[in-house]
Amino acid sequence: MKRYTIEIATAIVAAILVILAINNQLKTPHTTATSVNIPEVSVPESPTIWGMPLDEIKTIDTLSIKYGQSLSEILRPIGISAATIDRIARESKSIFDVRRMKAGNRYYLIKKDTTQIPNSFIYEESISEYIVFDIDSLKVFAGKKEIESRTKMAGGVINSSLWNAFSDAGASPVLAVELSDIFAWTIDFFGIQPGDEFRVIYDELYVEDQYAGIGQIHAASITHLGQTTNAYYYSNNTQEGYFDDEGNSLRKAFLKAPLNFSRISSRFSNNRLHPVLKIRRPHHGVDYAAAAGTPVYSIGDGTVVKKGYQHNGGGNYINIKHNSVYTSQYMHLKGFASGISNGTRIKQGQIIGYVGSTGLATGPHLDFRIFKNGTAVDPLKVEAPPVEPINAENRAQYTSLRDSLKHTIMSISILPTENELAAQN
Repeated sequence: MKRYTIEIATAIVAAILVILAINNQLKTPHTTATSVNIPEVSVPESPTIWGMPLDEIKTIDTLSIKYGQSLSEILRPIGISAATIDRIARESKSIFDVRRMKAGNRYYLIKKDTTQIPNSFIYEESISEYIVFDIDSLKVFAGKKEIESRTKMAGGVINSSLWNAFSDAGASPVLAVELSDIFAWTIDFFGIQPGDEFRVIYDELYVEDQYAGIGQIHAASITHLGQTTNAYYYSNNTQEGYFDDEGNSLRKAFLKAPLNFSRISSRFSNNRLHPVLKIRRPHHGVDYAAAAGTPVYSIGDGTVVKKGYQHNGGGNYINIKHNSVYTSQYMHLKGFASGISNGTRIKQGQIIGYVGSTGLATGPHLDFRIFKNGTAVDPLKVEAPPVEPINAENRAQYTSLRDSLKHTIMSISILPTENELAAQN
C-alpha cells in the first residue's frame, strides 16, 4: 500500500510540476514558441434596410403622402401623441423640414413587434435619400441608399427627332436632352435631318435594382449632314468638360455683360415692385443702368428670332437664339443697330442696339434676360462654360482617354429601326 501511495504521490507532484511549467511558459514569451493560427469564424451580418437590421422588423406598411398632408395628420390616427409628434418635428429641424414632404412620395411605418403603434416612420425624399423618424427614441437622422452605376451604349438613326431615335434604340429619351446640351454650341438640333446618326456611352443609375436616371455621359457622337462631331468627357483638377478630337472645348462662353454699365439697378426676382405699375410681379431679368445711347452687344453668336416693340412692356426689344438651349433678350432699347432684322446672323460682341427708355421704363436702362430651354434664368448666375482647349500638361492623358473612348464608340452598331425593317420587307 505504501509503495502505491508513494507512486501516486510522485505522479501528483510530477503533474503539478508540469502544470506550473505550462503556466510559466504562458506567462513568459519564447522566441522559439510555436504559434497556432485559430481560424476566424465569419458570422454573416444581418441584412439592413434604412440603417436597421431587417430581422428586427416585424411589419412594414408602405403608403404615399397625400396632397397637403402633414406629419401630424399621418401619425395622430395611428396612436402617436401630439407631444411626441411635436418633439419629433423639433428634433428634425436641423435635418429635414417636415413641411417639405411632397405629395406622392412614399413613406413607411415600421413595427418591431405586434403592437399597433409603429416604432419608426420613414419618409423617402428621393429614390436614394430618406429620413428616419425613430418614434421610440425620438431621434431623427437622414440616410442614403447606395447608387449603382451601370455603363451602357446606344446608337441609332434619327428619322424624325432625337427623342424618338433614342426610344427606337431602346434607350432613355432623356439622353436627347443631355446630348442637346453637350452639342448645343456645335449642332443645331432644330435642323436635325432624317438619316443623321448618334452614338453614346453613358451610365444608368440604379438604387436596389430600381432605375434612378441617367448618370455621366462618357462619350457621344452625332453625324449631321454627313459630318461627324465627337465629344469626350474629361475631368481632372484643372480642367473639366466635353472636348472634341483635337482637344477643343465643345462650349463657347457668353460675354459677362451685354454693355458697359455703371451699375445694376434691379436684379432677377420673382416678386419685384414694378417702378411704373407699382404692383409686385416677377422680374426675370437684370436691369443695367446706363446712359441713353450706350451700345448694347450680343453676348454670343446667334440668330435674331424676334425684333419688335412692346408699348406696355419692353419697348424696343431683340431676342437672339444662340443655340438649341440658350436665348437672350434685350429690352427698352432706344433703337436698333443698322442691319438688324429677323433672321440676321449675329456674332459675339456685335452691336445690336442702344440703351433707351422705351416701353414701361422710368429712365434709360437695359433689361437683359436669358432663357434656358425656354425658362428664364438669372443672368448673373449663368455659369460661363469652359472654352480653353486641353492644356499641354493634360494632353497625353486626354489623348489616351480619347483614343480608348473613340475606339469604343465607333464600334457601336447602328441598328435599323422597326419602321426601317418594315420598309425593307
